[in-house]
Amino acid sequence: MERQLPKNVRQIGNVSDSSKIYVEDYVDTFFNQLCEKADQEMIGAFLVGEKVQEEEQDYIYIYGAIQMQELGVKGKDFVIEDSVWKKACETCKEYFGNAEILGWFITGGEQSLEVNHNITKLHQKYFSREKSIFVTKTGREKEEKFYIYKYRNMMECGGHYVYYEKNIEMQNYMIATRKRIGFTPSEIIDDRAIKTFRSMIREKTEKTEQKNHSRLVYTLSTFLVLVILVIGVTMINNYDKMQHVQDSIDQLAGNDVDEENQTDEDETLPTQGEIVEQQGDETLSDKEDTENPDETDTSQGEGDTDDPVEDVPAPDSDGEENIEADSPVSSVVPEPESYVVKKGDTLETISRQIYGDISKIAEICELNGLEDGNLIFIGQKLLLP
Repeated sequence: MERQLPKNVRQIGNVSDSSKIYVEDYVDTFFNQLCEKADQEMIGAFLVGEKVQEEEQDYIYIYGAIQMQELGVKGKDFVIEDSVWKKACETCKEYFGNAEILGWFITGGEQSLEVNHNITKLHQKYFSREKSIFVTKTGREKEEKFYIYKYRNMMECGGHYVYYEKNIEMQNYMIATRKRIGFTPSEIIDDRAIKTFRSMIREKTEKTEQKNHSRLVYTLSTFLVLVILVIGVTMINNYDKMQHVQDSIDQLAGNDVDEENQTDEDETLPTQGEIVEQQGDETLSDKEDTENPDETDTSQGEGDTDDPVEDVPAPDSDGEENIEADSPVSSVVPEPESYVVKKGDTLETISRQIYGDISKIAEICELNGLEDGNLIFIGQKLLLP
Protein backbone atom coordinates (compact mmCIF):
# COMPACT_ATOMS: atom_id res chain seq x y z
CA MET A 1 0.00 0.00 0.00
CA GLU A 2 1.37 3.38 -1.03
CA ARG A 3 2.15 5.66 1.90
CA GLN A 4 0.20 8.91 2.00
CA LEU A 5 1.75 12.22 2.94
CA PRO A 6 0.83 13.28 6.51
CA LYS A 7 -2.05 15.76 6.69
CA ASN A 8 -1.07 17.51 9.91
CA VAL A 9 2.51 18.75 9.77
CA ARG A 10 4.68 21.42 11.35
CA GLN A 11 7.58 22.83 9.36
CA ILE A 12 10.92 23.36 11.09
CA GLY A 13 13.41 25.58 9.25
CA ASN A 14 13.57 26.10 5.50
CA VAL A 15 12.80 22.80 3.77
CA SER A 16 14.48 23.23 0.41
CA ASP A 17 16.36 19.97 -0.02
CA SER A 18 15.53 17.35 -2.63
CA SER A 19 14.91 14.80 0.17
CA LYS A 20 12.03 15.65 2.52
CA ILE A 21 12.49 14.45 6.11
CA TYR A 22 9.39 13.77 8.24
CA VAL A 23 9.78 13.10 11.99
CA GLU A 24 6.78 11.74 13.92
CA ASP A 25 5.81 13.81 16.96
CA TYR A 26 6.47 11.02 19.50
CA VAL A 27 10.00 10.62 18.13
CA ASP A 28 10.55 14.37 18.46
CA THR A 29 9.29 14.15 22.05
CA PHE A 30 11.68 11.24 22.66
CA PHE A 31 14.59 13.38 21.42
CA ASN A 32 13.65 16.12 23.89
CA GLN A 33 13.47 13.63 26.75
CA LEU A 34 16.97 12.36 25.96
CA CYS A 35 18.23 15.96 25.87
CA GLU A 36 16.78 16.63 29.32
CA LYS A 37 18.37 13.45 30.68
CA ALA A 38 21.80 14.16 29.16
CA ASP A 39 24.03 16.55 31.09
CA GLN A 40 27.76 16.14 30.63
CA GLU A 41 27.53 12.63 29.18
CA MET A 42 26.63 11.90 25.57
CA ILE A 43 23.55 9.80 24.77
CA GLY A 44 22.88 8.17 21.43
CA ALA A 45 19.88 6.61 19.67
CA PHE A 46 19.16 4.81 16.42
CA LEU A 47 16.57 6.20 14.00
CA VAL A 48 13.90 3.84 12.65
CA GLY A 49 11.63 4.41 9.65
CA GLU A 50 11.36 4.02 5.91
CA LYS A 51 12.23 5.77 2.63
CA VAL A 52 9.70 6.37 -0.12
CA GLN A 53 10.36 7.72 -3.61
CA GLU A 54 7.56 9.29 -5.63
CA GLU A 55 8.07 11.09 -8.95
CA GLU A 56 11.82 11.64 -8.41
CA GLN A 57 11.14 13.02 -4.90
CA ASP A 58 12.54 11.23 -1.84
CA TYR A 59 10.52 11.12 1.38
CA ILE A 60 12.21 9.90 4.57
CA TYR A 61 9.83 9.02 7.41
CA ILE A 62 11.33 8.64 10.91
CA TYR A 63 8.62 7.13 13.13
CA GLY A 64 10.80 5.35 15.70
CA ALA A 65 13.93 5.78 17.83
CA ILE A 66 15.87 3.26 19.95
CA GLN A 67 18.22 4.45 22.66
CA MET A 68 21.76 3.06 22.45
CA GLN A 69 22.81 0.90 25.36
CA GLU A 70 26.06 2.80 25.39
CA LEU A 71 27.72 5.47 23.27
CA GLY A 72 31.43 4.99 23.74
CA VAL A 73 33.89 7.89 23.73
CA LYS A 74 37.65 7.49 23.26
CA GLY A 75 39.38 10.81 23.56
CA LYS A 76 37.34 13.07 21.34
CA ASP A 77 36.04 10.28 19.12
CA PHE A 78 32.73 8.43 19.40
CA VAL A 79 32.60 4.63 19.36
CA ILE A 80 29.65 2.30 18.68
CA GLU A 81 30.41 -1.26 19.72
CA ASP A 82 29.19 -4.11 17.54
CA SER A 83 27.23 -5.51 20.50
CA VAL A 84 25.32 -2.20 20.77
CA TRP A 85 24.49 -2.32 17.08
CA LYS A 86 23.36 -5.97 17.32
CA LYS A 87 21.08 -5.22 20.29
CA ALA A 88 19.55 -2.25 18.43
CA CYS A 89 18.71 -4.46 15.44
CA GLU A 90 16.95 -6.97 17.74
CA THR A 91 14.96 -4.20 19.47
CA CYS A 92 13.99 -2.70 16.12
CA LYS A 93 12.61 -6.02 14.92
CA GLU A 94 10.75 -6.55 18.22
CA TYR A 95 8.93 -3.21 18.31
CA PHE A 96 8.96 -1.94 14.71
CA GLY A 97 8.83 -5.16 12.66
CA ASN A 98 10.53 -4.84 9.29
CA ALA A 99 11.32 -1.16 9.65
CA GLU A 100 14.79 0.00 8.64
CA ILE A 101 17.41 1.67 10.83
CA LEU A 102 17.93 4.91 8.87
CA GLY A 103 20.63 6.60 10.96
CA TRP A 104 21.52 7.78 14.44
CA PHE A 105 21.07 10.59 16.96
CA ILE A 106 23.43 12.20 19.53
CA THR A 107 22.71 14.61 22.38
CA GLY A 108 24.56 15.91 25.44
CA GLY A 109 27.30 18.35 26.34
CA GLU A 110 27.27 22.12 26.53
CA GLN A 111 28.86 22.86 23.16
CA SER A 112 27.24 22.40 19.77
CA LEU A 113 28.43 19.27 17.99
CA GLU A 114 29.89 19.64 14.51
CA VAL A 115 30.36 16.84 12.01
CA ASN A 116 34.02 15.81 11.80
CA HIS A 117 36.06 13.01 10.27
CA ASN A 118 35.36 10.65 13.17
CA ILE A 119 31.57 11.05 12.89
CA THR A 120 31.68 10.65 9.11
CA LYS A 121 33.79 7.50 9.40
CA LEU A 122 31.51 6.03 12.06
CA HIS A 123 28.45 6.85 9.97
CA GLN A 124 29.94 5.16 6.92
CA LYS A 125 30.61 2.01 8.96
CA TYR A 126 27.00 1.42 10.05
CA PHE A 127 24.92 3.65 7.72
CA SER A 128 26.75 3.63 4.41
CA ARG A 129 23.49 3.46 2.47
CA GLU A 130 22.75 6.61 0.45
CA LYS A 131 20.49 9.21 2.13
CA SER A 132 20.87 7.93 5.68
CA ILE A 133 20.28 10.44 8.49
CA PHE A 134 22.36 11.87 11.35
CA VAL A 135 20.81 14.19 13.96
CA THR A 136 22.44 16.24 16.72
CA LYS A 137 20.74 18.18 19.51
CA THR A 138 23.36 19.63 21.84
CA GLY A 139 24.43 22.85 23.49
CA ARG A 140 22.70 25.01 26.05
CA GLU A 141 20.09 26.13 23.54
CA LYS A 142 19.52 22.51 22.44
CA GLU A 143 20.35 23.44 18.87
CA GLU A 144 19.05 20.78 16.48
CA LYS A 145 20.74 19.89 13.19
CA PHE A 146 19.84 17.27 10.58
CA TYR A 147 22.41 15.78 8.20
CA ILE A 148 21.85 13.52 5.22
CA TYR A 149 24.54 11.24 3.80
CA LYS A 150 24.97 11.92 0.06
CA TYR A 151 27.84 11.31 -2.31
CA ARG A 152 29.96 9.96 0.56
CA ASN A 153 29.61 13.23 2.51
CA MET A 154 27.50 14.48 5.41
CA MET A 155 25.38 17.37 4.11
CA GLU A 156 23.38 19.59 6.48
CA CYS A 157 19.65 19.92 5.75
CA GLY A 158 17.91 23.28 5.75
CA GLY A 159 14.85 22.00 7.62
CA HIS A 160 12.41 19.15 8.20
CA TYR A 161 8.79 18.41 9.13
CA VAL A 162 7.23 17.15 12.34
CA TYR A 163 4.02 15.24 11.62
CA TYR A 164 1.20 13.90 13.78
CA GLU A 165 -0.47 10.55 13.35
CA LYS A 166 -1.20 7.30 15.20
CA ASN A 167 2.11 5.71 16.34
CA ILE A 168 1.40 2.71 18.55
CA GLU A 169 4.84 1.14 17.91
CA MET A 170 6.80 4.08 19.29
CA GLN A 171 4.52 4.44 22.28
CA ASN A 172 4.83 0.73 23.13
CA TYR A 173 8.62 1.05 23.03
CA MET A 174 8.55 4.13 25.29
CA ILE A 175 6.26 2.36 27.79
CA ALA A 176 8.44 -0.75 27.87
CA THR A 177 11.65 1.24 28.42
CA ARG A 178 10.21 4.08 30.54
CA LYS A 179 12.47 3.33 33.52
CA ARG A 180 15.61 3.50 31.41
CA ILE A 181 14.68 6.54 29.32
CA GLY A 182 12.86 8.32 32.16
CA PHE A 183 9.65 8.97 30.25
CA THR A 184 6.11 7.69 30.90
CA PRO A 185 3.40 8.42 28.31
CA SER A 186 0.24 9.74 29.92
CA GLU A 187 -2.16 7.58 27.91
CA ILE A 188 -2.39 5.18 25.01
CA ILE A 189 -2.97 6.79 21.64
CA ASP A 190 -6.34 5.81 20.21
CA ASP A 191 -8.75 7.13 17.63
CA ARG A 192 -10.34 9.42 20.18
CA ALA A 193 -7.00 11.05 20.94
CA ILE A 194 -6.39 11.53 17.24
CA LYS A 195 -9.81 13.13 16.85
CA THR A 196 -9.16 15.38 19.83
CA PHE A 197 -5.86 16.47 18.37
CA ARG A 198 -7.40 17.18 15.00
CA SER A 199 -10.14 19.19 16.71
CA MET A 200 -7.46 21.26 18.43
CA ILE A 201 -5.72 21.79 15.10
CA ARG A 202 -9.03 22.77 13.50
CA GLU A 203 -9.82 25.27 16.27
CA LYS A 204 -6.37 26.74 16.00
CA THR A 205 -6.74 27.00 12.24
CA GLU A 206 -10.11 28.74 12.58
CA LYS A 207 -8.62 31.23 15.04
CA THR A 208 -5.77 31.86 12.62
CA GLU A 209 -8.23 32.43 9.77
CA GLN A 210 -10.27 34.83 11.92
CA LYS A 211 -7.12 36.69 12.86
CA ASN A 212 -6.08 36.91 9.21
CA HIS A 213 -9.60 38.07 8.29
CA SER A 214 -9.47 40.79 10.94
CA ARG A 215 -6.09 41.91 9.63
CA LEU A 216 -7.47 42.03 6.10
CA VAL A 217 -10.50 44.09 7.16
CA TYR A 218 -8.26 46.48 9.10
CA THR A 219 -5.93 46.81 6.11
CA LEU A 220 -8.81 47.51 3.71
CA SER A 221 -10.36 50.04 6.12
CA THR A 222 -7.06 51.85 6.48
CA PHE A 223 -6.64 51.84 2.71
CA LEU A 224 -10.12 53.31 2.15
CA VAL A 225 -9.46 56.05 4.72
CA LEU A 226 -6.22 56.93 2.95
CA VAL A 227 -7.98 57.00 -0.43
CA ILE A 228 -10.67 59.34 0.93
CA LEU A 229 -8.02 61.61 2.44
CA VAL A 230 -6.08 61.72 -0.83
CA ILE A 231 -9.24 62.50 -2.81
CA GLY A 232 -10.18 65.24 -0.32
CA VAL A 233 -6.74 66.86 -0.46
CA THR A 234 -6.76 66.61 -4.26
CA MET A 235 -10.17 68.27 -4.51
CA ILE A 236 -9.08 71.09 -2.19
CA ASN A 237 -5.91 71.70 -4.19
CA ASN A 238 -7.84 71.59 -7.48
CA TYR A 239 -10.50 73.97 -6.11
CA ASP A 240 -7.84 76.52 -5.12
CA LYS A 241 -6.17 76.24 -8.52
CA MET A 242 -9.48 76.46 -10.39
CA GLN A 243 -10.50 79.50 -8.35
CA HIS A 244 -7.20 81.17 -9.15
CA VAL A 245 -7.64 80.42 -12.85
CA GLN A 246 -11.20 81.74 -12.80
CA ASP A 247 -10.05 84.99 -11.19
CA SER A 248 -7.34 85.35 -13.84
CA ILE A 249 -9.89 84.73 -16.60
CA ASP A 250 -12.29 87.28 -15.12
CA GLN A 251 -9.51 89.84 -14.82
CA LEU A 252 -8.33 89.27 -18.40
CA ALA A 253 -11.91 89.40 -19.69
CA GLY A 254 -12.52 92.72 -17.85
CA ASN A 255 -9.37 94.30 -19.29
CA ASP A 256 -10.35 93.13 -22.76
CA VAL A 257 -13.82 94.72 -22.48
CA ASP A 258 -12.37 98.03 -21.27
CA GLU A 259 -9.88 98.15 -24.15
CA GLU A 260 -12.57 97.32 -26.72
CA ASN A 261 -14.88 100.05 -25.36
CA GLN A 262 -12.04 102.58 -25.41
CA THR A 263 -11.18 101.60 -29.00
CA ASP A 264 -14.78 101.96 -30.14
CA GLU A 265 -15.03 105.43 -28.58
CA ASP A 266 -11.79 106.51 -30.24
CA GLU A 267 -13.09 105.33 -33.63
CA THR A 268 -16.53 106.96 -33.20
CA LEU A 269 -15.54 110.40 -31.82
CA PRO A 270 -12.91 112.19 -34.00
CA THR A 271 -10.76 114.90 -32.44
CA GLN A 272 -11.13 118.67 -33.14
CA GLY A 273 -7.98 118.66 -35.25
CA GLU A 274 -9.35 115.83 -37.34
CA ILE A 275 -12.58 117.80 -37.89
CA VAL A 276 -10.70 120.94 -39.06
CA GLU A 277 -8.40 118.83 -41.19
CA GLN A 278 -11.32 117.01 -42.78
CA GLN A 279 -13.07 120.36 -43.59
CA GLY A 280 -9.92 121.68 -45.22
CA ASP A 281 -9.59 118.52 -47.24
CA GLU A 282 -13.19 118.75 -48.37
CA THR A 283 -12.72 122.41 -49.52
CA LEU A 284 -9.53 121.55 -51.37
CA SER A 285 -11.16 118.51 -52.88
CA ASP A 286 -14.08 120.56 -54.20
CA LYS A 287 -11.68 123.07 -55.69
CA GLU A 288 -9.62 120.38 -57.40
CA ASP A 289 -12.73 118.75 -58.73
CA THR A 290 -13.73 122.06 -60.30
CA GLU A 291 -10.33 122.62 -61.88
CA ASN A 292 -9.63 119.02 -62.86
CA PRO A 293 -12.94 117.27 -63.29
CA ASP A 294 -11.33 114.23 -65.05
CA GLU A 295 -8.82 113.40 -62.35
CA THR A 296 -9.76 110.96 -59.72
CA ASP A 297 -9.17 111.83 -56.09
CA THR A 298 -6.74 109.27 -54.75
CA SER A 299 -5.88 111.04 -51.53
CA GLN A 300 -6.91 109.81 -48.18
CA GLY A 301 -7.49 111.71 -45.02
CA GLU A 302 -4.41 111.97 -42.91
CA GLY A 303 -6.54 112.01 -39.80
CA ASP A 304 -7.06 108.21 -39.81
CA THR A 305 -4.23 107.57 -37.41
CA ASP A 306 -5.95 105.16 -35.10
CA ASP A 307 -3.51 102.93 -33.28
CA PRO A 308 -4.15 99.18 -33.79
CA VAL A 309 -5.55 97.49 -30.69
CA GLU A 310 -3.43 94.65 -29.50
CA ASP A 311 -5.31 91.36 -29.27
CA VAL A 312 -5.26 90.09 -25.72
CA PRO A 313 -4.46 86.39 -25.83
CA ALA A 314 -7.44 84.33 -24.77
CA PRO A 315 -6.99 82.14 -21.77
CA ASP A 316 -5.90 78.60 -22.48
CA SER A 317 -9.03 76.51 -22.78
CA ASP A 318 -7.09 73.53 -21.55
CA GLY A 319 -6.02 75.26 -18.37
CA GLU A 320 -8.28 73.30 -16.16
CA GLU A 321 -7.30 70.01 -17.79
CA ASN A 322 -3.60 70.79 -17.35
CA ILE A 323 -4.15 71.64 -13.71
CA GLU A 324 -6.06 68.45 -13.19
CA ALA A 325 -3.30 66.51 -14.93
CA ASP A 326 -0.79 67.92 -12.44
CA SER A 327 -2.93 67.01 -9.49
CA PRO A 328 -2.01 63.81 -7.60
CA VAL A 329 -4.07 60.79 -8.52
CA SER A 330 -4.61 58.10 -5.98
CA SER A 331 -3.31 54.69 -6.96
CA VAL A 332 -5.34 51.60 -6.21
CA VAL A 333 -3.34 48.90 -4.48
CA PRO A 334 -4.39 45.39 -5.61
CA GLU A 335 -5.74 43.13 -2.94
CA PRO A 336 -3.26 40.47 -1.77
CA GLU A 337 -3.58 37.16 -3.60
CA SER A 338 -4.20 33.86 -1.86
CA TYR A 339 -3.48 30.20 -2.37
CA VAL A 340 -5.38 27.12 -1.15
CA VAL A 341 -3.09 24.32 0.06
CA LYS A 342 -3.43 21.06 -1.89
CA LYS A 343 -2.20 17.56 -1.26
CA GLY A 344 1.59 17.38 -1.24
CA ASP A 345 2.06 21.13 -0.97
CA THR A 346 4.82 22.66 1.13
CA LEU A 347 5.88 26.26 1.53
CA GLU A 348 8.78 25.51 -0.81
CA THR A 349 6.59 24.10 -3.61
CA ILE A 350 4.09 26.92 -3.22
CA SER A 351 6.87 29.57 -3.39
CA ARG A 352 8.42 27.89 -6.45
CA GLN A 353 5.03 27.57 -8.18
CA ILE A 354 4.02 31.19 -7.62
CA TYR A 355 7.39 33.04 -7.69
CA GLY A 356 9.79 30.61 -9.36
CA ASP A 357 12.08 30.29 -6.34
CA ILE A 358 12.01 29.89 -2.55
CA SER A 359 12.82 33.49 -1.64
CA LYS A 360 9.24 34.24 -0.51
CA ILE A 361 8.91 31.48 2.13
CA ALA A 362 9.77 33.82 5.02
CA GLU A 363 7.30 36.48 3.76
CA ILE A 364 4.51 33.86 3.36
CA CYS A 365 5.13 32.73 6.96
CA GLU A 366 5.02 36.32 8.27
CA LEU A 367 1.94 37.28 6.21
CA ASN A 368 -0.02 34.22 7.38
CA GLY A 369 1.04 34.43 11.02
CA LEU A 370 2.79 31.06 10.97
CA GLU A 371 4.51 31.73 14.29
CA ASP A 372 4.13 28.19 15.60
CA GLY A 373 6.30 26.28 13.17
CA ASN A 374 4.52 27.17 9.92
CA LEU A 375 1.63 24.72 10.31
CA ILE A 376 -0.08 24.14 6.96
CA PHE A 377 -2.74 21.63 5.96
CA ILE A 378 -4.87 20.69 2.99
CA GLY A 379 -7.58 23.26 2.29
CA GLN A 380 -5.82 26.05 4.20
CA LYS A 381 -5.99 29.49 2.52
CA LEU A 382 -2.60 31.20 2.50
CA LEU A 383 -2.16 34.90 1.73
CA LEU A 384 0.63 35.62 -0.75
CA PRO A 385 2.92 38.68 -0.69
